[in-house]
Amino acid sequence: MGGDIIEGYKFEQRHGKSRVRVGRVWRNKENGVHEFAEWNVDISLLSDCVSAYVNSDNSDIVATDTMKNTVYVKAKECSEQVSMEEFAIVLAKHFTSFYPQVTTAIVKIVEKPWERCYIDGQPHKHGFKLGSEKHTTEVVLTKVGALRVTSGIEGLSLLKTTQSGFEGFVRDKNTILPETRERMLATEVSASWRYPFESPASIPVKPLYFTKMYLEVKKVLAETFFGPPNEGIYSPSVQATLYQMGKAVLGRFPDVSFIQLKMPNIHFLPVNLSSKDNPVIVKFQDDVFLPTDEPHGTIEASLSRVLSKL
Repeated sequence: MGGDIIEGYKFEQRHGKSRVRVGRVWRNKENGVHEFAEWNVDISLLSDCVSAYVNSDNSDIVATDTMKNTVYVKAKECSEQVSMEEFAIVLAKHFTSFYPQVTTAIVKIVEKPWERCYIDGQPHKHGFKLGSEKHTTEVVLTKVGALRVTSGIEGLSLLKTTQSGFEGFVRDKNTILPETRERMLATEVSASWRYPFESPASIPVKPLYFTKMYLEVKKVLAETFFGPPNEGIYSPSVQATLYQMGKAVLGRFPDVSFIQLKMPNIHFLPVNLSSKDNPVIVKFQDDVFLPTDEPHGTIEASLSRVLSKL
C-alpha cells in the first residue's frame, strides 16, 4: 500500500465496486425452515494496474461489473449458510488468488437486520421482520494470505430511565448544566472489534462462528450498559459506562483483541411544566421529557490487549 513513484509523483490507487446488494435464502429440505440474509457489499482491490492510469492500457483491470457478478456467483456457491465474515473471506480469497495482479482485497459488508417472525409464540419457518441494529464487517486479505477481520455493530439504541448521573465536571463562565445523580441515559452504540486471526487457516472451524460471536458481543454490551434486571447499575458518565462495556467484551472473549466504541449522549430533557398558578405540577418534572437527537455529546474510545513481556 506504499504506492509507486511515477514521473516524479508518489502514486497510490485502488478500484472496486460499492453497494452490491444481495439476498440469500438457504432452504432446509428436511424441516422446511428457511434462513435469510441481506448483505450490502463493498469491494476494493489493490492491484498492479498502473498502466491503466498512465498508458491507457486496461489489460490488467478487473472490471467493477465483474466484481458485482462475482458476489452473486459466490453467494450461489455457498450451499450451506455462512456468516457474513465468512462470505467476505470467500470473496477476498477469490480476488487475491484468481487474479495474479491483485495484491490485496478489502471487502466490507453491512448486513440488514432481518429477524425471524414469531406467530403465537412459534418461530415462523419462512417469515422475517426487519430489526434495528446492523452487523458490519471488514476483511482485508493479501495475496500471501495475511488476514485481518473486523466485525461490528451499528445503531444499537440503548436507554435506561434511571441509574445515571453526571457530577464533578469542569465548570466555567459558559457552564450552565447542573450536576445530577438522577437522569435518563440514552445512546446509539457503534462498536467494532478485531479478531486475532492472521490467516484463514487460523479461524476456528465452527458453524456460523462469527455470527454467534456477534450475537454474544451484542449481548454483553447491552448487559453491561443496563446491569442486573432488578437493580441495574449506576452510570457516573457515558465515559465510565463505555469503558466498562469495552472491558467486559475483552474480558469475556479471548478471540477479541481490540474494540472501539462510539456512544453519543442522546439527551432527554425534563419538561418544566410548573407555573406561578400551578406550582404543584413541579413534582412531575422528571416524568415528562423532550427527546432530542441534536446536538448531542460524542464519546469515543478503544481498548486493546497488551501483551506482557516475560
